[in-house]
Amino acid sequence: MGEIKYIRGDATAPSVKGVKLIAHVCNDIGGWGRGFVVAVSRRWPEPETAYRAWHRARASNDFGLGAAQFVQVEPYVWVANLVGQRGIRRGSKGVPVRYKAIDEALGRLADKAVELGASVHMPRIGCGLAGGKWSRVEPLIVERLLKRGLSVTVHDHGED
Repeated sequence: MGEIKYIRGDATAPSVKGVKLIAHVCNDIGGWGRGFVVAVSRRWPEPETAYRAWHRARASNDFGLGAAQFVQVEPYVWVANLVGQRGIRRGSKGVPVRYKAIDEALGRLADKAVELGASVHMPRIGCGLAGGKWSRVEPLIVERLLKRGLSVTVHDHGED
């Protein structure tokens, strides 16, 4: 079984050798511009461009809750856009995070990581603007990624 390692640092700049898959959670309405995606876009334009095109063409593709899109940004670095958030606002149905969608997207992430022989890197997905609780997300990571032997590094960006 793999393990989760927690470190302080920027998840867009993992300092390990080999292929790296950087995962983050996106919303299902095509919005990109707050939270971790700002750091992703500062480093590479491709994930945002691909996500927006994926959303625009959603009538004819798999875009939606639980979907995952993989964008190669460097020879050994990929970004995984995981759709795990319904909208962007808290409302009558609670916070935007959708744990079932994150679970499904993590299954797709695991398949891609195994295919690439990649390590997985992420912030505490679903727990920022999406309003999720890490106590609900971490077990999904254990089930979907660690049990497949994948190593996961969670990057905390300096604030608690």
